[in-house]
Amino acid sequence: MQIVDWIVLSITLLFIVLYGAWKTRGSKNVEDYIKGGNESKWWTIGLSVMATQASAITFLSTPGQAFHSGMGFVQFYFGLPIAMVIICLVFIPIYHRLKVYTAYEYLEGRFDQKTRTLTAILFLIQRGLAAGITIFAPAIILSAVLGWDLITLNIIIGVLVIIYTVSGGTKAVSVTQKQQMAVIFAGMFVAFYLILQYLPDDITFTKALEIAGASDKMKVLDFSWDLNNRYTVWTGILGGTFLMLSYFGTDQSQVQRYLSGKSLRESQLGLIFNGLLKVPMQFFILLVGVMVFVFYQFNPSPLNFNPKSGEAIANSNFETIEQYVKLEEQHRFIEGRKKALIFEGLTPENVAQIQEFNEQDKVLKEEAKTIISEVDPLVETNDKDYVFIHFILNNLPKGLIGLLLAVILSAAMSSTASELNALGGTTAIDLYKRNTKIEYSEEHYVKMSKWFTLGWGILAILVACVANLFDNLIQLVNIIGSIFYGNVLGIFLLAFFIKYVKGNAVFVAAIITQLIIIVVWYIDLLPYLWLNALGCGLVMLLATLFQTLSKDN
Repeated sequence: MQIVDWIVLSITLLFIVLYGAWKTRGSKNVEDYIKGGNESKWWTIGLSVMATQASAITFLSTPGQAFHSGMGFVQFYFGLPIAMVIICLVFIPIYHRLKVYTAYEYLEGRFDQKTRTLTAILFLIQRGLAAGITIFAPAIILSAVLGWDLITLNIIIGVLVIIYTVSGGTKAVSVTQKQQMAVIFAGMFVAFYLILQYLPDDITFTKALEIAGASDKMKVLDFSWDLNNRYTVWTGILGGTFLMLSYFGTDQSQVQRYLSGKSLRESQLGLIFNGLLKVPMQFFILLVGVMVFVFYQFNPSPLNFNPKSGEAIANSNFETIEQYVKLEEQHRFIEGRKKALIFEGLTPENVAQIQEFNEQDKVLKEEAKTIISEVDPLVETNDKDYVFIHFILNNLPKGLIGLLLAVILSAAMSSTASELNALGGTTAIDLYKRNTKIEYSEEHYVKMSKWFTLGWGILAILVACVANLFDNLIQLVNIIGSIFYGNVLGIFLLAFFIKYVKGNAVFVAAIITQLIIIVVWYIDLLPYLWLNALGCGLVMLLATLFQTLSKDN
């Protein structure tokens, strides 16, 4: 990175932090701090909802996901528009009519206090873990760029977010997210444009899509019922709808975004705006990853994109280095043959050879991962999350590197701020205020919300410091959500639609369901997206059964 990149990065991040803290200073009551004074317009809500979901993981992992596996991941979001319509028709009117501060307040009136507390705790567990991961993701980036250790970076990023989130609450999060989304959209469009410019002169965008298709990167739709396939149309529509209903309808980090709406209509329009824009946005981010793949069909790529892997090999013994160099030579040979075949023309015979070379290259990369793990077991060999950052650092001009890093860090800050804001608000309202017998002043609850937000921020930093890369960061966040979200969604659906079911039955059913889902996930019985539907259906079935068998009818 050059000085100009540091200037662009520093100015962007400092402006967001200082602007958010200054613009929203002086919240004196719970209404202002947790619900932002109910002043948000629909476009602010829509962008805030989108920014909350679009963490750094989205811009770090999604291009890498497309690079390795193609466009199929977009099917994960097919249930989102369906979920947005259901939430606008069912969830939002109830929340607005009852004037709740958190989604879980509603459950006490419908069931009882212990059900409200349990649901709030389930949210706090999964969102607290996720907040740590959203800090950890950008720390990986800066670790690769600066060579700093991850713990230091986790602390720096976490503290930046804590400053304006604790200071301004919900309003600070919403205000800053508009600037963050502007930076994000600008940066991603610039990156996409430059990738196309870097392709050979005779490779048009249409031709680039054909090249990607020759390597099976453009398969968007999969209608199979194979449970071993994580991303199909059916998992997206069924599992995705349940996940999105749970996330946007019951997760306080999202509910808090649209509870700040100026009116019921503004909140509904904000969610519809998000539903219309989110799938195209994710499609575009995946397409950026596919274009990075096409770029590397004409330019050398490393066997493993994690820079730490190269360092580990360089510090190993002579025999290991020699073995790894041979793999790199075979990798370069395959790259050269594929490039020649592309220039010859994408005839059926050439496409078949390209796909055969891709399979051979996968074998080489797996062998490389084995060698890296033997040399240093602590080095992460799964390099999906390093693909896009490798391209940024090695190919973009001065200034734009700083902008793209600002994109990823802005996304991290926006998502983490929403999470900490929701964690602090939920703890203050659903646990602290509800379980203290003394009635304190508004200023006291605002102060406690700030202290709880600070506490969750520190805990998120600690989680980030012990986190490790999973199969893929974006998958890890969704796996954590899927373990808890289905159960929580089922509790809310029982509250909305099955009126004769009461608190005791729901409470017991929720505990049993959560234990079952954890076991199903641990033994890998189902793809994680199906856990949402299973958890939702199971808690509803068990609660209905328990209530039917109960004397309390």
